[in-house]
Amino acid sequence: MIKLSKASKMPCRSWSLEALVTCPASIEPTTGELVDACKGCYATTGNYRFPNVKAPRAHNKEDWKRSAWVADMVAELDNDRYFRWFDSGDMYDIRLARKMLQVMEQTPHCNHWLPTRMHKFPKFNEVINVMSSLSNVVVRLSSDSVLGDTINTELPTSTIIPTLDHADSTMSVCYAYEREGKCKMCRACWSKDVKTIAYVAHGVSMAKIIREKYVTIKLVEAA
Repeated sequence: MIKLSKASKMPCRSWSLEALVTCPASIEPTTGELVDACKGCYATTGNYRFPNVKAPRAHNKEDWKRSAWVADMVAELDNDRYFRWFDSGDMYDIRLARKMLQVMEQTPHCNHWLPTRMHKFPKFNEVINVMSSLSNVVVRLSSDSVLGDTINTELPTSTIIPTLDHADSTMSVCYAYEREGKCKMCRACWSKDVKTIAYVAHGVSMAKIIREKYVTIKLVEAA
């Protein structure tokens, strides 16, 4: 059974998994710790902790393995014009990624946005590139930075910036924070013409992470 979710911010539905446990690229391989951008993950707090929110994500982790999953997803998206993959989680398995590609190919009427860190693993690059070649798909590679650093790639990207002042001319700032946390009429994340989306950091946890990052940088510079 297909179980989609609808985050309050989003103008569309999404298909999601459990945060962190399906996010292998959120781990820094040299330290085993979460990358900076994932330390304050919104999908581990608030409503995401409720059993009724966690249950469909746990269900989806097994459901995608069904032989009929692609056909069921295509049928489910028949009337959708915008769709987000993963308001929590990531395409942690290459077999899932290939099935997602089939869904994208078979729903040309629907604009798909896929934020992901799985580009870090070379075996995902081919399917990511094929996805990105589709006119109705934007694969947006997520930076691990909370200081506005971006990924050097031809594909669309996203990053977190400490404040609005940290945005540069190459970035398109997400102003959802000025709209009660909602996209409303904005569809920049789904646009191939938008190179980099900059999300302004918010929340106590993220503020603490940024402060600690700046302290670390100053210590390194002083050494």
